[in-house]
Amino acid sequence: MEAKKVDVRGNLARVKERIAEAALRAGRSPEEIKLVAATKGVDTERIREAMEAGVEILGENYVQEARRKYEEIGSRVRWHMIGHLQTNKAKYVARFFECVHSVDSLRLAQELDRRAVLQGRTIEVLIQVNLSGEETKSGVREEEVEALAEGIAGLKGLRLVGLMTMPPFSPDPQQSRPYFVALRRLKERLNGKGFPLKELSMGMSADFEVAIEEGATMVRIGTAIFGPRG
Repeated sequence: MEAKKVDVRGNLARVKERIAEAALRAGRSPEEIKLVAATKGVDTERIREAMEAGVEILGENYVQEARRKYEEIGSRVRWHMIGHLQTNKAKYVARFFECVHSVDSLRLAQELDRRAVLQGRTIEVLIQVNLSGEETKSGVREEEVEALAEGIAGLKGLRLVGLMTMPPFSPDPQQSRPYFVALRRLKERLNGKGFPLKELSMGMSADFEVAIEEGATMVRIGTAIFGPRG
């Protein structure tokens, strides 16, 4: 499919409708849910079209790609890092990203903190949790989350705001539900221990409605807005 034939504006309107309907089914306000437009591999023309149609947050997976786009688009939109982040790329992230969904080690958190302090910024971060045990996925194990949260809590340049997960891929969105439930319960346990977490980043194009039903506050949606990649 050619990029110019993708109806970004129409797709975005439909996604927002589905977000609202899922929220209402769960007895939630649609205003509670942030739409993070996942823009890996999406050209700036389509990104601008999405911004004109109301997208406020871009979710990028790769630092180099994001840097190129930032040079064109700038700070008219909020930038979130949603992909795996190598420690040696933290210096670039600290310059213009306001949120990192994928913190999975204290070493990465400490380097992000150091770079954020040098930039005079505070970056919001989420801990990525690997609930499926898949070796191909990044993230800490559930039993490691509290120790990492304690480590991040002492860093002045970061503010820990929540948790993120990616369930195993399945054509059936209901297969994702147990993982979303598990992340919500983990957040509730950490809240009970004094960690003021408010964000749950979970749900993508295939399963975001189920994620919202289970408490997602951030959904990372690419294909449903921009069409198939490549």
